[in-house]
Amino acid sequence: MFTGYARCAAQGDDEREQRAALVELGVPADRIFVDHGLTGTDREREGLPAALAGLSTGDTLVVTKLERLAWSVADLSHTVTKLEDRGVKLSFDGETYDAADPIGRKVFDILGTTFAEFDSGLIRLRTSGGVAKAKAEGKYRGRVLKLSPEQQSELFDRHQSGKYKIAELQSMYDLSMKAVYNYVDREKAARAAK
Repeated sequence: MFTGYARCAAQGDDEREQRAALVELGVPADRIFVDHGLTGTDREREGLPAALAGLSTGDTLVVTKLERLAWSVADLSHTVTKLEDRGVKLSFDGETYDAADPIGRKVFDILGTTFAEFDSGLIRLRTSGGVAKAKAEGKYRGRVLKLSPEQQSELFDRHQSGKYKIAELQSMYDLSMKAVYNYVDREKAARAAK
């Protein structure tokens, strides 16, 4: 029997997409458990324990991507150990792994061990997914610059005049030394492009 699990930032498109993908992977719609609005610090889940409680030997837990199942190496290791102890298969990215066969055993071993890149990789995946979605919706503009183009031009002119020390410019514009130089370089490039 297939049981699906989805972890979504909030109700809406993300949940609909994950539910549709899980159904496409063979999970009955009434066997999909969902957690909403969870962040890296808010880890109290109801959906995952409910999904795990309904699994028995030979069943398969299905997630669309591994990042939806775990927050960290420790979290993943804990969940994989629970699945393995109960003889439950794990399916992610469209592939099913059973700890009872040699390939599945190796995958479970790899997933159960700690490797430092996993945590940072999960963060990158979640962040890049969110940024890509925001860009597609026209909501992401990138880093907001502290100075307006006019202020940047003014800072550049003052810097070039030689009348102001970097410390004075830092104080005038409430910037770090590095930021002053970054704005000077940015304005120099903008003027060269004209």
